[in-house]
Order: sequence, then structure tokens, then C-alpha cells
Amino acid sequence: MHPTLFQLRILPWYLLAWAIAGLVSAWVLVNTQGANWTAALVFGIPALLLYGFIVTSAYYVCRSLPLASRTAQRVVFLFGGASLLSALVWLGLCLLFNSFCLAIGGRDFGVAITPQLTIALFILASLVYLVSLLAHDVLIAFESIRDAELKRAAAQVLARDAELQVLRSQVNPHFLFNSLNSISALTTIDANAARAMVIELGSFFRKSLSLSSRAHITLGEELALCEHYLAIEKIRFDDRMKTNITIAPESLAAKVPSMFLQPLVENAIKHGICNLSEGGTIGIVSNVHESWLYVSISNPMDDQVSAATGTGTGTGLKNLKARLENLYGDRVRMTWKNSQEIFRVEIIIPLEH
Repeated sequence: MHPTLFQLRILPWYLLAWAIAGLVSAWVLVNTQGANWTAALVFGIPALLLYGFIVTSAYYVCRSLPLASRTAQRVVFLFGGASLLSALVWLGLCLLFNSFCLAIGGRDFGVAITPQLTIALFILASLVYLVSLLAHDVLIAFESIRDAELKRAAAQVLARDAELQVLRSQVNPHFLFNSLNSISALTTIDANAARAMVIELGSFFRKSLSLSSRAHITLGEELALCEHYLAIEKIRFDDRMKTNITIAPESLAAKVPSMFLQPLVENAIKHGICNLSEGGTIGIVSNVHESWLYVSISNPMDDQVSAATGTGTGTGLKNLKARLENLYGDRVRMTWKNSQEIFRVEIIIPLEH
């Protein structure tokens, strides 16, 4: 499909350029052949508009001979032959049209075409077609560059999606493994608690399975999943674990990546509450500021225990940060720090509903 003929935004300007060329040719005929202005315009403008359509065939000639398969002989044969043939066809149509104009209106509508003018028109048309071939070569080169950029962008999107799926697969199984270990431990200590944890775990997975196929859910839905998880862990830790959840109502409808808070809650328990004999409080806070959503999770942490056991390497946090960066690019901010034995993770993402 020719990029000029099939774009209504460009076609009028293209035809206007050839009409102006027709006016110039009419001026030349008036001043060199002694034709009157009416006859020169009747011949010049239609002739140049016609040739404007003929030279668009150069696009298909160039496409038929890619740069990689070009040789000097092929270029001379194909390009030279196409130029001569197009000039011959155009000149024949012009002569027929001029003969028709002479037949119906005489010298008032037709131009006296001498052999010298015929040769000049033929040579000029051939040269214009050659120039058109070069111009279309440049146009095709730009099209190839644009197509390559589009393909590269599409490949980057596919690679990013594949990487995102890998990151999600690394994060999501942790909860199941830890929950099963907890149930296994409780069966020998408190069978009723183990049974209650199984029920809570079933409720959690029934809810999470309905949302797992969605790349994004609302913050309210994500918090509901976290509450199921916390209910399971409260059975295991009893009074050692408390929660302090402060959620701005306007943030509940915000769109967030599915299962992005649960790994943070899991880390807060695994690297915080588990290592403290007296337990502690897990805090979850969300706020909305202008066009941004702010979420933070905090937990007490014993630095000496973490250093001694070698836990808390930050792999899960790095995976989650990579996942968020894949989704939001440089519009996401995720930081974590340990200050006065309180470990806090803060996330800022664009507010979307």
C-alpha cells in the first residue's frame, strides 16, 4: 500500500504540489511554444496530475528489488526500464489527450507539440521518474527503520511481561510453603488451631484464586487477602502478634498489582515477629496524595538475631521492586530501612482506579 495515495492527510498536499508543477509547465509552454494560457493550462495541469499518479509506481518498483538483492545490472535494467516505460506511457496519454483537445477546440484548447517538445517531455519524464525512484528508496528505508523500532519495542514488551511472570512466580509460592510448615508444626501442638488454620488457608486460596488471573486488583481486595493471611498467622503466634492497620478510605479503590502486599506481610512476620520472643505489632498504612498512592508496612526487628541467622538478605524485596519497576517504570518508588529496631517498607505508585 502506497504511503501517499492511501493517506487522506497527505494526498491533497501531494496533488497540490503536482498542480503547481502543472502551472509552471503551462508558463513554460506559453513562453517557449507560444501557446495561449488556456491551452497551456488545459494541457499542463492534467498532464502533471496524471504523472503524479504514474510516478507512485516507483514505490512498488523499489519494493520489488530490495537493497540486499541489488546488483548494478539489475538496477540499470529495472530502474532504467521502468523510467523509460513510464515516460513513454505518460507521453502517449498526453498526446492522445492533446489530440482530443485540438479536435474539440482547436488551438484554444490544444498545444502544438513539435518533435523537439516531444523529445524534451520524454527525457524530462524519465529523469523525474528516476528521481522518484531515489525518493521512494529513501521512504522505504525510513519505513524499514520504523518497522524495526516497532518490532524492537514489541519484543521489549514481551520480554518485560515474561520477566514479570517469572518474578511473580518467585514471590507467590512462599506463602503456601510457610503456611503448610506452620500447619505441620501445629498438628502436634494444637490440633484445633491447626484445623482452624486449614479453614483460614482454604478461605484465603478461594479468594486469591479468583483474583490471581488479574494483573491488577483494588487495594481493598489486596488488603482482604492480607487479612486472611494475618488471621492464619495469628493462630500460630497467638498474642505475640498484633496488627495496626490504618487505611485511608479513598485509597481502597486504587488499582494495585495483585499479591504485592502479602509478601511484605510475610517478610514482616518471618524476619520480624518470628525472631522476637515478645512478638510485636505489624503496621499497615495507606494514604493518597494528589495522583499518588502511598503504602507502608512496618514491623519490629532484632538486628542481632537477623545477623546471626543470616536471614533478611532482601531477595524478596528486590524481586518485588523489580516487579513494580516492570509495571510502572520510573514512576514507582520503593524503599526500605531499619530505624530504631523498626523495619519499614514504603511504596509509592501512580494512583489509578
